[in-house]
Amino acid sequence: MIIICQKPLKKLKINGIALFPFIFIRKPEDKENKVLINHEKIHLRQQLEMLIIFFYVFYVIEYYYWFFKLKDGFLAYKRISFEREAYANESNLNYLKTRKIWNFRKYL
Repeated sequence: MIIICQKPLKKLKINGIALFPFIFIRKPEDKENKVLINHEKIHLRQQLEMLIIFFYVFYVIEYYYWFFKLKDGFLAYKRISFEREAYANESNLNYLKTRKIWNFRKYL
């Protein structure tokens, strides 16, 4: 895992994004935000489990499924199984130590 503070993120509404093997964050002080970093680390684990490329394919498919169903981009994002797992467990800093492989399936 490599954490990078990226200026282009300042123009977006996101605080961080995981693109294996990097975690890009908007603000330098977010390097100390354990919950945000844990959320992104959960995504890195998901990406590894799905051999990286399949994570992105499935992520986009799931996003558009929910977008067409709900007609709302933010709600579609929140319904993605990968995001649901990450948000549900981001405060548990020990989650990745006990997480079972492919655990995001519980959030489908």
